[in-house]
Amino acid sequence: MTKLIPDPTPNVLVVNDDPGSLIGLVGLLNQWEHDLGFETFSARSGEEALRHVLKHEFAVILLDVNMPGMSGFETAEAIHSRHASSLTPIIFVTAYSADEMNRLKGYEQGAVDYLFTPIVPEILRAKLSVFVALAKSKLAVSRQAEALDQQTRKLTAANELLQREISKRQIAEEKNKTTEAFLAMLGHELRNPLSAISSAATLLGLDGISMQKATTAKEIIQRQSGQLTRIVDDLLDLSRVMSGRIVLAKRALDLGALVRNCVDTLQISGRAESYRIELDVEPVFIHADPARMEQVVVNLIDNALKYTPLGGRIEISLKPLGEAVFFTVRDNGVGMSAELLPRIFDVFVQGERTLDRPQGGLGIGLSLVQQLVSQHEGEVNASSEGLGLGSELTVRLPRSTVQPTLADELPGATSQTKCRVLLIEDNVDGRDIMAMRLAALGHQVFTAEDGPRGIEIAERERPDVVLLDIGLPEMDGFAVARALRSNPATCDLKLVALTGYGLEEDRIRSLEAGFDMHLVKPVDQDRLTRALARNVAGHHASR
Repeated sequence: MTKLIPDPTPNVLVVNDDPGSLIGLVGLLNQWEHDLGFETFSARSGEEALRHVLKHEFAVILLDVNMPGMSGFETAEAIHSRHASSLTPIIFVTAYSADEMNRLKGYEQGAVDYLFTPIVPEILRAKLSVFVALAKSKLAVSRQAEALDQQTRKLTAANELLQREISKRQIAEEKNKTTEAFLAMLGHELRNPLSAISSAATLLGLDGISMQKATTAKEIIQRQSGQLTRIVDDLLDLSRVMSGRIVLAKRALDLGALVRNCVDTLQISGRAESYRIELDVEPVFIHADPARMEQVVVNLIDNALKYTPLGGRIEISLKPLGEAVFFTVRDNGVGMSAELLPRIFDVFVQGERTLDRPQGGLGIGLSLVQQLVSQHEGEVNASSEGLGLGSELTVRLPRSTVQPTLADELPGATSQTKCRVLLIEDNVDGRDIMAMRLAALGHQVFTAEDGPRGIEIAERERPDVVLLDIGLPEMDGFAVARALRSNPATCDLKLVALTGYGLEEDRIRSLEAGFDMHLVKPVDQDRLTRALARNVAGHHASR
């Protein structure tokens, strides 16, 4: 409910230097204050009148003409010289009939009328009522204007708030659409390799399957498992990018050799077999994280494969120029529209989102590329002549003069040393299949489903290597590792962490807990073999 504010009361000022005349006029006005609705102020000089005018607004001023010091005419001139009171009505009060020249002077000073003494009360009341009524109307209009202005400000603020809410809702709706499209694409990308793996596994279980078909089924499982691993890695990297948790392990790197290895891997895997790959790569050196830089290269080539029809051409070049290195992937595929180009590095943004593309993808590869390149003090740019005219993506990185040394991260990759392995893993399927893989390699395998059981077996069997899952229930892998290291009977065992967490901080935490090595699931056969060979050699040497 709106609160009613009472109407302001107009003011009337009486100015006269004669005390008797002033008292008489004020007393007369006081009789009419209630009926006409005004308040009376008085002053005995022009200076005092001006002080009142500085503090209040007046509906009319009754101003004596003949005053010592500042006359009525001078007082009127001073009142009207002030902008705030320039339109205040003034009625001159005089004891004699002014001649025409004096009246003209009074009107020039802003007088609206004259009153002659002795004053006729009825005439004074009539004149006052007119000016008080005009002042009330003016005040009412001013109040209405102020109320309208306040309402306008409220409506403007409400409209701005509404516009912000509409904008937020539009952004939220766009994000929802983007997220829904991403989830649909994720479902499609996961189901494709899962379907192939399931079918291949079913085929292997059939009686009478030929050796050739069994080999093909195994290749399918390996290839599609790799695709699933890439999808999971992309999702994890997306989370790391968005939370700013990617930690780089930079070293001197031959980017040319890395690009050639990536292309060879894509061709061997069959992912690029239906395309014409043109490679123009020079040996150039940078200071970078090899794993992250491989991710940049593969994602850019994958992007070209994804949006280029089968049989298309993909040009890959790597050139040094001054203090920079330029890696470019150019294709003759579907291209990009002018509307898409500014958003091509945004998360979940893709070109044509059809589900029948020759290659899959989640729409996060280029966003990851931009983040990783930025962390390497570089930049990536995309260009296209338009739809159907292909695309070009170029990465610029700082060039390094330091060349890498020839060192393998896991020496002894070809060693076929047989060893005794304790596998501590709570997932039944994961434990069984890893045990079978290890046994197939000729190793003696002991298994445990939880930490306490694993510690018991480790004390009794003294294995060469302990493959220890981090995500164990109740007593996790870090606690198990610390327990084994604190026990004199097991303190010298080689401990290898098996985990789905692959951040640099995760590796550091593993080392601090007492692990000798940190392996990220899923572990391919070659890496598993090298890890065992390295740790078995170290264990035997320590004995």
